[in-house]
Amino acid sequence: MTELSSGPTGVRERTGATAAVWRGPGSGFTVESQPMPRLAAGEVLVRVELATLCGSDLHTIAGDRPTPLPTVLGHEAVGVVEAVGGTPVASDGRPVVPGQRITWTIGTSCGRCRRCRRGVPQKCESVRKYGHEAMTDRWRLNGGLATHCHLVAGTGFVTVPDSLPSSVAAPANCATATVACAARRAGLAPGDTVVVTGCGMLGLTAVSYARDLGAEHVIACDVDPARRDLALRFGATVACPPGALEEAAKDLGADVVLELSGNSGAVESALRVVGLDGCVALVGSVSPGPDVTFAPDAVVRNLTRVVGSHNYTVEDLAEAVAFLVRTPHRNLFADLVPEPYALRDIDAAVAAARSGAAPRIAVHMN
Repeated sequence: MTELSSGPTGVRERTGATAAVWRGPGSGFTVESQPMPRLAAGEVLVRVELATLCGSDLHTIAGDRPTPLPTVLGHEAVGVVEAVGGTPVASDGRPVVPGQRITWTIGTSCGRCRRCRRGVPQKCESVRKYGHEAMTDRWRLNGGLATHCHLVAGTGFVTVPDSLPSSVAAPANCATATVACAARRAGLAPGDTVVVTGCGMLGLTAVSYARDLGAEHVIACDVDPARRDLALRFGATVACPPGALEEAAKDLGADVVLELSGNSGAVESALRVVGLDGCVALVGSVSPGPDVTFAPDAVVRNLTRVVGSHNYTVEDLAEAVAFLVRTPHRNLFADLVPEPYALRDIDAAVAAARSGAAPRIAVHMN
């Protein structure tokens, strides 16, 4: 079946899609044709412009993260609407229509379960996540590493202006939105001193976003001197190695600590350096790792708040896109994503991403 039916719009195509299908560490990727979906109410078909490879994609490829197979990986993406089923609505309340440039939430939410009602739709009891689900006859184009992505009902849609380069927009629906959610959950406010541990894509985004929110000082911490230099360009007041973090926090304070590395030592350090009545947001620890130790009495006397933050809401995604539009660091963000690879060269793109050649490696679908 290669026919596309978009319901009320009447748009029909006879060309199929192409996807990089992941079949597991032992089999790798196969780039193959896939049929176009028949859209149900509330669904959207997007022609993908660009996708970027996230750390979770690399964990899956390495075999460190169990993922149902076969699947289409990729969730950081931006694209143009080709067809809609019914009358889907974007985050701003306007209809989603063909020709519109959008990005979308990493997962779906029903809006009715207890988790959704409590304001954490990213943990919906029936969530389905792009780039993390097995392909089915009904939902084959379920990730960003394809010419088209089938966005199912319950997905949040955010409009992306044409002025925002695809290399800057693609990471919005993972890296940027995750940072926006973490800052919100941590209560980051103007005048705060913010500590950012881990200066990869999320950390550099966090440095810039903290400044955007009015942070007085940002202390960036990373083991890599090149990343520390980048953090200074993104607005950090100080960029230091882990051994110098406590001294920097003593000098400038630490109202909010955004722990983005996932390193157990960094987590323990975050709990040590956070200031009185400060907040530690744990973001990077998404995979199992060593246990950490801390002194409960110190947490109590220091009035420390600790929050976990994972994924985000559609409102966080809308804020992420708005931030990328207004940030003075847009060119720096673009520089974090080198010239994209073609979809047919997916193996080379993955190799580049795994080598750490750049904070993000991109794949274009043309």
